[in-house]
This record gives sequence, structure tokens and C-alpha cells, in this order.
Amino acid sequence: MKRPILALAASLLLAVPAWAKDTLTIYTYDSFVSEWGPGAAIKANFESTCDCTVEWVALADGVAMLNRLKLEGKDTQADVVLGLDTNLTDEARGLNLFAPHGVATPQTNIPGGWSDDTFLPFDYGHFAVVYDSEKMAAPPASLDDLVNGDAAQKIILQDPRSSTPGLGFLLWMKSVYGDKAADAWAKLKPRILTTTPGWSEAYGLFTKGEAPMVFSYVTSPAYHIEVEKTERYKAAAFKEGHYLQVEVAGAIAASPELPLARKFLAFMLTPGFQNEIPATNWMLPAGATDKPLPAAFGKIVAPEKTLLFTPAEVNANRRAWIDEWLNAVSK
Repeated sequence: MKRPILALAASLLLAVPAWAKDTLTIYTYDSFVSEWGPGAAIKANFESTCDCTVEWVALADGVAMLNRLKLEGKDTQADVVLGLDTNLTDEARGLNLFAPHGVATPQTNIPGGWSDDTFLPFDYGHFAVVYDSEKMAAPPASLDDLVNGDAAQKIILQDPRSSTPGLGFLLWMKSVYGDKAADAWAKLKPRILTTTPGWSEAYGLFTKGEAPMVFSYVTSPAYHIEVEKTERYKAAAFKEGHYLQVEVAGAIAASPELPLARKFLAFMLTPGFQNEIPATNWMLPAGATDKPLPAAFGKIVAPEKTLLFTPAEVNANRRAWIDEWLNAVSK
């Protein structure tokens, strides 16, 4: 009687291809997996450490990822979500979808250190107003200069409802102006050429010459120096300080590939991942590298002061602060 059972077992084994690999589905933002982004190299590097396949799912932005997770809930197809930032992590944690990352003592380069047991950082950078030095001889030296400056010198911003940089600028305004932020928005409004859904659209308009300023990162000029061999585009140093963005990833608790997802998160802080960040994502590496930063990083603005709300503060106030912004700029 054993032979038919053994034969059935053998046939079932043969029905599964010997070359079948586990697939790790990672939600991220579109520029991360663009032809110039780090996605392809990171995929190859991680796949060389495991018998698996990485499948990227590209969404517009970290805010778009959070909104998709809200819609999908426990039915999400993601195993890993990569590209939220600390301004979104408290709300993301409240969805009860994420598992502890399992890395006992994460070694990071994040200013102030790292202590989150759910999300791990993969890069960071300070926000900045980037300007075209061929069109703007005297850039703003403070947020107050920007708010009260010449309305003919326009800036392109991103929408805080759909963009993590857009949310970053809103939080920068709030951290500097506090209860007077609505008045500051009203003063800034004449300088705003347009507000785009995401960073890519805004920066594309800027480099096409639509405005002399755009909201981006202190690291953005490094790309132009390193790749385009030009120092035309520069970041303005603001005396009030610069708001910090830390980008993170987390593993989905219900994922059937949770052990593999945790392996990816641990890999994320190693040179196999981190080496790819500076010259493709144009941010600062959050973990260990074994290669020097591109020389252009030695020419970027080094903020003297870092501004940052806690994730809990952002989660408690984000909707009210967005409503404040909407009311101020829609009048």
C-alpha cells in the first residue's frame, strides 16, 4: 500500500519546478526603481545572497504607499514596504500591518541614533531650497527670506497630501513659524509657481527652467556636480536650520515571506545596499558602506541645525496642519 502513496508524493514534487524561487514583493517609490535609481543594483545584490527573486512594485511616493496600505489592509501583496519616512511611521504603525524588524542592535548613521523596533532606515538627508545660480544671484539665506522675498522669483513646491518632500516643507514651515504658520503661508503664496503631486514633477519643471527655485534636498546638487559636471544648481543654507528626512522600510507581519523580508531588512544596512544609495538615490547612507562617498558630497551644504518633529507629533497634527496650509493658500 505504500507504493501508490510514494508515487503520488513523487508526482506532486515533480509538479513544482526545481528552479522555483521565493518571491519578495517590495513596495517602493518610482524614482527608486527608475533606470537611474538604485533598485536594479540592489535587486541583483540581494538576489545573490538568497535563492529568491525581488519584485518591485513602484508607487508615486511614500504617501501613496501609505494610502495603498490603508486600502489593502491585511490583504496587501507587499512583503516589504520601502520608502516611508519618519513623518509617516507613527500612522503606518497604527495600521497594525508591520512586524518587528528583528535586527537586535541596528548600526546606523542617523543623526541622533535609531531606536525603532519596527522600521529601519535606509537613507537620510536634509531638505533644502535648490536654486539655479544662473538665474538667481542672491538666493534666500533663511526661510524668512523665502517667505518675504521677491514674488517675481518663483519656487516650485510639492503637495503635502501626496508627497513626502511636500510634507517635509509643511513641517519645516510649522517648526519655524509655529502658530504663525498660516500667516507665513499667505505671504509665501505669491512666490509659489505651482504645487506638484510629487518630487519628480517638481524637479523636472525646475531643470526645464520654469522657476529659479524648487524644494528638494541639500544632496541634490551633488547629482549635477557628479553626473552633469556643473555647479549651476545649488542648495541655499538657511540660518533657522533644515528639516531632516529619514527614509525607512518595514516588513509586513502577515507576509508568507516574513523570514525573507527580515533578511532583506538586515541586508539593507550592509554595503550591498548602502553602497548604491549615494550615487543613485542621491541621499546619505543610513548604514555601513565600504566605498567612499562621491567627491561631490564634499561640496554640499552642511546644515548647522537639524529640525525634526517626532513621528507621534506629526501623526497627531498632520491633518490639522494640512488644513491650515490649504486654507492659507486657497484664499
